[in-house]
Amino acid sequence: MYENILVPSDGSRGADRAFEQALDLADTYDAQLHLLHVIDVSGDAGEFRPVTVVEELRERGEELTGDLAERAADVGVEARSDVIRGLPHRTILDYVDDHDVDLVVMGTHGRTGLQRYVLGSVAEKVVRLSDAPVLTVRASEEEVEE
Repeated sequence: MYENILVPSDGSRGADRAFEQALDLADTYDAQLHLLHVIDVSGDAGEFRPVTVVEELRERGEELTGDLAERAADVGVEARSDVIRGLPHRTILDYVDDHDVDLVVMGTHGRTGLQRYVLGSVAEKVVRLSDAPVLTVRASEEEVEE
């Protein structure tokens, strides 16, 4: 049913919960996991961050996706890791198209009301614009408050 499952991760607990769901699905369907961390260039200083900051963010992203890949390998699931600089939702959508992704599994922060509209939602944009199905895994209330 699924051959390529994408798990975008920002290192949050909600993203970790999504990873666990994706890992179970990949194990069940013998699918490859694609672990993606996006270095967010949105915001005022996105394109003007010093090279050292961008490299530090890349290293953190590589460490995060590397740890997830090791967890996948521990249960016999093949995983590939990518760290890409860009606008999060656009980078995820481009990745889906470029890698024949069958399913995107991503965490949501569970924000509501004004906070949701002010901060925006990467998951919401991906759900609305993705050609592939998107499974969202909501963070618990305790995880949102942390």
